[in-house]
Amino acid sequence: MTSYGDARPSGRSPFEEELMNAMNQYANSAEAPDFDAPRIVRRTRRRRAVGIAAVATVIVLGGGGTALAAMNGGGSQSAAATKTPSAKTPAAYRDATTLLYAVDGEKPIPADLWGWDLNSAKAYLLKTQTKLGTVSKGTAPKCKPDSVIEVSPHAPKTVANGDTVSFVLCAGN
Repeated sequence: MTSYGDARPSGRSPFEEELMNAMNQYANSAEAPDFDAPRIVRRTRRRRAVGIAAVATVIVLGGGGTALAAMNGGGSQSAAATKTPSAKTPAAYRDATTLLYAVDGEKPIPADLWGWDLNSAKAYLLKTQTKLGTVSKGTAPKCKPDSVIEVSPHAPKTVANGDTVSFVLCAGN
């Protein structure tokens, strides 16, 4: 170790000079990295395309793709909303729970709302741009509490944008 009195004109000790020279040699001897920008861009685009395809596959398999796949009369409707009255709906309530929604004079789209909870029914009204009317309680055989058992107006009457739809929910058995 040297004292401060032995310092060189550069202000560094011989050890510091050697260390700086070694570091400079190392820095100058390292090769610059070779970037293949077009290849990097292609790889990034390929990864992005694979990611988008994966997300689309998950959506389709998860059931969210039914709205994309079901094209009906120039507009898309979800498969759950376009089904006809199901076999689970009691015969006496098939028309009473079927909402016929017509868009601009086209063929009405039937939606069987039997057994839907109020939140799902409200979401359907929002999607069809209709308004919620009164909500009351009633009874029906084999109904789940707080599920739709009657819709007004119901089939064979049709509803359009801006119309008001009322519901009767199951009070429980």
